Amino acid sequence: MRKRDQWLAAPIGAGLTTALLAVAGCGTDDSGAAGNGEPVVMGMTDKVVSTDPASGYDPGSWLLFNNVFQSLLSFPKGGTIPEPEAAERCGFTDRESKVYRCTLKDGLTFSNGHPLTSKDVKFSFDRIKRIKDKDGPAVMFAALDKVEAPDSKTVVFRLKSPDATFPMKIASGAGSIVDHAEYPADRLRADGKAVGSGVYTLKDYSSQKAVFAVNGSYKGSAKVKNSGMTVKFFHAPGALKTAVEKGDVDVAYRGLAMKDIAALDNASLKQQHGTQVVEGASAEVMHLVFNLKDPVAGKLGVRKAIAYLLDRSTLVRDVYQRTAVPLYSIVPAGITGHSTSFFNTYGDRPKPDKAKDALRGAGYNGKVPLTLWATPERYGPGTVPAFEEIAQQLNASGLFNAKVRTLPTKEYEQGMADGKFGVYVKGWVPDYPDPDNFTAPFFGKDSVVANNYSSPTITRLLPKTADQPNRGATKSQFRELQDIVAEDVPMIPIWQGKQYAVAREGVSGLEWTLDPSTVFRFWEISKPAEA
Repeated sequence: MRKRDQWLAAPIGAGLTTALLAVAGCGTDDSGAAGNGEPVVMGMTDKVVSTDPASGYDPGSWLLFNNVFQSLLSFPKGGTIPEPEAAERCGFTDRESKVYRCTLKDGLTFSNGHPLTSKDVKFSFDRIKRIKDKDGPAVMFAALDKVEAPDSKTVVFRLKSPDATFPMKIASGAGSIVDHAEYPADRLRADGKAVGSGVYTLKDYSSQKAVFAVNGSYKGSAKVKNSGMTVKFFHAPGALKTAVEKGDVDVAYRGLAMKDIAALDNASLKQQHGTQVVEGASAEVMHLVFNLKDPVAGKLGVRKAIAYLLDRSTLVRDVYQRTAVPLYSIVPAGITGHSTSFFNTYGDRPKPDKAKDALRGAGYNGKVPLTLWATPERYGPGTVPAFEEIAQQLNASGLFNAKVRTLPTKEYEQGMADGKFGVYVKGWVPDYPDPDNFTAPFFGKDSVVANNYSSPTITRLLPKTADQPNRGATKSQFRELQDIVAEDVPMIPIWQGKQYAVAREGVSGLEWTLDPSTVFRFWEISKPAEA
């Protein structure tokens, strides 16, 4: 991890902060805000579901939010501890982690010239909770009771229950600050426009592309290394690969086929067509989820049998071309509290005899009929091939008669919410790099997987982790939680991803956009001037 030498900040895990976290900029200079260098063109297959921060809760939308809007805090490049962005300082002011106070920087303005004050911050959070859009981030702020703005520079968040991860939540795309004069308080903005105070402005947006211009009035820590970004949206991985090879885009991100990444990564310089493959760490994960009310998947013996038969190593080798790694627990590697509970319980190679015993204990003597549900769009191009590989692995044991069915994303998400599937896929790109974000959304009150699973022990453990400012002190609790999941098997972790971008020769800075914070920083990317 790169040493964070831009700020003098106390980490969130440092314990009680009775006073505010005072953070001073060391040599911070806003002169780079106007941008310099060449404009950059990027391609991706992700869609931007919404340009309004009260709705978008997907990778494409958050890519836009992180570059157009400011949050009070932000994740520094290469780091996972939030640092001040629109705020001058922030911190908990009580022992219970229930009162969080921020002081804004002087002279903040939105790109339209309106001043950014505490009124806008309060409005932004109140608006998310009031609208409570089903595709939005309101679920992240379930513990937020109210927001106060006692003066133009001070914001006070009062929480209903302790939440030591609150600084990470407001540092994410969910913490985007909008202009109260530009956005309706009780409904989503519907014109496809976005007005923020971030590094860029959204100059133009359509289903084909989004054009971002450097925001000359931005006041923050980012130094802009280009003079603008254009993001082109592609509908097929092959078209994206061709575009970067032909030079139609400078960078290809999210959506390249695994085989194309592997081929380019292993090719000679000549065969790479003047491209480079940049790899970064990722906490993106994929799970196999079970509906516990399903007549088949609801039986523990069936779920355990699948856990004994799953061969992750073969799957990531043959389907993902080693662009992902096997995952053996709910909390991925690189995140506090990670363990290998499924490896410890079920091993890393198929065990047909143990799977057979589990099924016999569940009352099955013949092949178990099983449908695996997936969507070809939402979680990447490898999703359906991965599920077909899993079905093949189950059928090869002679214990299952598994098949794969697919639906478009909208119908798939509705079917999952309605409990129509017994076994289905759920991919997850974290909102913030903390074990809470890999557990509370799945096993808390409003589970994002809607699989009818609950554990009294997990219900007791999660609040205990939430009131611990020292996140390292939560390791034993999260490891206990992961052991419970491995025993109850409400879901099975499959893989943890890596982040990749393919860029034209000479493009630089991508290594600072690919890290576990999941913040894709446009401003770090630069390319040489055309000859």
